[in-house]
Amino acid sequence: MKFVPSCLFLILASASAFAPPQPFLVSQSKAMVMQQSSPRSLRPFSLGSTSESMAMTERNSENNDTPYELLSLPARPGRPLKVAIAGGGVGGLTCALYMLKKGFDVTVYEKTAAFARFGGPIQFASNALSVLKEIDDDLFDRVMEKFTFTGTRTCGIKDGLRADGSFRMTDDSIDYLVNPDAPADWFVKFPLRQCADLYGLPYTGVVDRPDLQEILIEECKKLKPDFIQNGNPVTGYVSHGKGKGVTVKLADGNVANADVLVGSDGIWSAVRAQMYGEEIKKATKDLKKRQGCTYSGYTVFAGETILKTPDYYETGYKVYIGPQRYFVTSDVGDGRIQWYAFFALPPGSKKAPSGWGGSARDGQTDPEENLVEYIKSLHEGWSDEVMTVLDATPPDSVEQRDLYDRSPELLRSWADGNVVLIGDAVHPMMPNLGQGGCQAIEDAYVLTELLAATKTTDKIEKNLQEFYKKRIVRVSIVQFMSRLASDLIINAFDTPWSPHDTKGQSWKSYLTFFWKPLLQYLIFPAQFAYLYSYHPTGNMENLPSMLEKVWKARHFEGAEQVFQDVANGKKVESGGPSFFKKVEIEKTPVVP
Repeated sequence: MKFVPSCLFLILASASAFAPPQPFLVSQSKAMVMQQSSPRSLRPFSLGSTSESMAMTERNSENNDTPYELLSLPARPGRPLKVAIAGGGVGGLTCALYMLKKGFDVTVYEKTAAFARFGGPIQFASNALSVLKEIDDDLFDRVMEKFTFTGTRTCGIKDGLRADGSFRMTDDSIDYLVNPDAPADWFVKFPLRQCADLYGLPYTGVVDRPDLQEILIEECKKLKPDFIQNGNPVTGYVSHGKGKGVTVKLADGNVANADVLVGSDGIWSAVRAQMYGEEIKKATKDLKKRQGCTYSGYTVFAGETILKTPDYYETGYKVYIGPQRYFVTSDVGDGRIQWYAFFALPPGSKKAPSGWGGSARDGQTDPEENLVEYIKSLHEGWSDEVMTVLDATPPDSVEQRDLYDRSPELLRSWADGNVVLIGDAVHPMMPNLGQGGCQAIEDAYVLTELLAATKTTDKIEKNLQEFYKKRIVRVSIVQFMSRLASDLIINAFDTPWSPHDTKGQSWKSYLTFFWKPLLQYLIFPAQFAYLYSYHPTGNMENLPSMLEKVWKARHFEGAEQVFQDVANGKKVESGGPSFFKKVEIEKTPVVP
């Protein structure tokens, strides 16, 4: 609820944040502009010692009269903009690809020694798919080949106690109020398809992180084979002021020179730590604060299994609600079902390994404990549908993560001189709406468009501030909605009241019942319509339905093959939620 005042302020904020960028003019009265690139501007990223970096810094500070340089595009004179990107996640790689396509000289610095095929699915909503399509048709087509649509099928909230265990498809009407035989399995269904059709966009779905990562890296390497440096993350920076670039400090002690540094290094960002005066991963004793991020109040367990339920082809994802918790299942393709179990527990209530999303993976608290049985014990009395999914899950595949997010940065810019933050590095959000990666992709697109319109180096700082202004309102609203979704489900929702049984009798049960028509006819349609309202491609006409038709046949064939293999006793491994290779756990510094 901490976001409510912020959201009200944002909704009343000036609409100028969504206005198109004004033309960037080169003022001859304010700066001299070089008509030809200097030899230095043609050099690739330079590496040197820390002492060399400091010497360079001193020279920059002494040469305040250095002329600003022209920045080129294919049809514009000058030299390419040099960009260093900290972090090779979804946002960083997407940003790198679009910038390379614009003709920038881009290098990504990633902390992992080598990318590995670890990781569960990531959701791409219709807004993110529109951005991918606008960035690159080949990228979009390759992602679609690996994509699993969920928004084409029934998605919504189910009653975790009343669902009869048969995975049946029923209506979400309120007939059960007068008809005791009417099923009450489905509480509310989400209008994902209808809202995508409103804008003519592809439907929401999921893609495996390793597949997405592989596609992005390959597309980037087509434009610059050596665009990424692994095992050498960004640790800090020195911004040299207007038009003079930034020195990027690396873990191995070397430095790199660039015009712009993009901090896309995740929730425990080293770039943000310097910009906002934080200590990386430093936590309070109660773990409720960690590097400027606040514990959400929830921990989540995750697992994946192969299971052919009766509704497998008819449902995309389902949210089972009940007292003080909720359980989510999603089809993620090839016969796999991924699930998440959210609990209101104190931070550090650790049971399972933690390691997805690029975080360090450690061991299980009690190696002998069956984590599936533990999670089942927390769902006592719940529908057999939940138990069926859990029983099919290998216990050693279960992982856990405490969820942290941040309040919107309304009073601090995302930019500091020639340095800017994007994605989880500045606006991590709860996973309920699946918008974390989507907003990072939107960031990458907007930032690249603004920098492509930057004709001289003296305009870089101004345009990084313009990026912040363009993104802060929308991102903050999405942060608010993501947090509100969790708070409502756990703190304000309960098993809905019904006149035919005693399963929902608390005041929250009555409140949940009365929420139903508002959620069904007002709140959810408005929410998804707003999320999908950012779509730079415009209406895609018949493309979404064509993509769905091709996918439907491929999805059925792939899933049936896996189900047949399992029935024949063939061992088929489902991916776990972890992204990177197992690495040694990093200790969290604690505030005394």
